[in-house]
Amino acid sequence: MSTAEETAGGEIEPWGEVTPDAARRLLVAAVEAFAERGYHATTTRDIAGRAGMSPAALYIHYKTKEELLHRISRIGHEKALDILRTAARGEGSASERLADAVGSFVRWHAGRRTTARVVQYELDALGPEARAEIVALRRRCDAEVRGIIEDGVAAGEFEVLDLKGTTLAVLSLCIDVARWFSVHGPRTPDEVGALYADLVLRMVGVKRPGAAPMQSQK
Repeated sequence: MSTAEETAGGEIEPWGEVTPDAARRLLVAAVEAFAERGYHATTTRDIAGRAGMSPAALYIHYKTKEELLHRISRIGHEKALDILRTAARGEGSASERLADAVGSFVRWHAGRRTTARVVQYELDALGPEARAEIVALRRRCDAEVRGIIEDGVAAGEFEVLDLKGTTLAVLSLCIDVARWFSVHGPRTPDEVGALYADLVLRMVGVKRPGAAPMQSQK
């Protein structure tokens, strides 16, 4: 499956916000190369070759390899923030909003796993200025999840002693899906999202009356 086709729901997401078409092709090629070889082992020639373009053509749209990574990281983190913010500001109880946030975040990391691996695990390759921008976006993501958990504690829905640590654990659990998820595995992105939403609600101490016992799956 190509990066353009990796989505939680199966829809095509060809980085439509990136224009013109040549710039988008180069960005998609960079995502695939960075995920496969790592940022430092990937050359601009590798990226241009994957895009079916000459190395010189790359510099028309991106001044450096780092600029490509920065744009990938910014777009990915803005998408992550939008997912979490939408859930956090939705209707319903804190439990419902946390389940929505986790389920949606996990589905994105499973459905867009190649992109997510680059977005989440190549941060240290960025220079100080670009890295600071992405770190700020990460903090905003953290704040959205922490806000839901705080609401749940205040409402008596959650039993959480360490808000900061629990928020970190929830986000880490979701993000790590990009490392291991496979389309050839036993679960779809939707199923993994539902599983993780249930696990996180249990983590924060929610007891759901009438919930069916979980069936073990080998």
